[in-house]
Amino acid sequence: MALMRGGTAVVQDHVALAEIELCGELIIAASAAEEERLSPDRIDEVLKVTAERRETS
Repeated sequence: MALMRGGTAVVQDHVALAEIELCGELIIAASAAEEERLSPDRIDEVLKVTAERRETS
């Protein structure tokens, strides 16, 4: 992990790792699902998106 001026690289590394973790969770959920695709509600559940947040988007 390289630390650049202002700590930008460190922040980007944390964001990238979080995105990779979320993608992994979606892949696991999709591979375990019986249906061909995950529903938007199931995706929100896997990503821990609350109903309140969905309404404001």
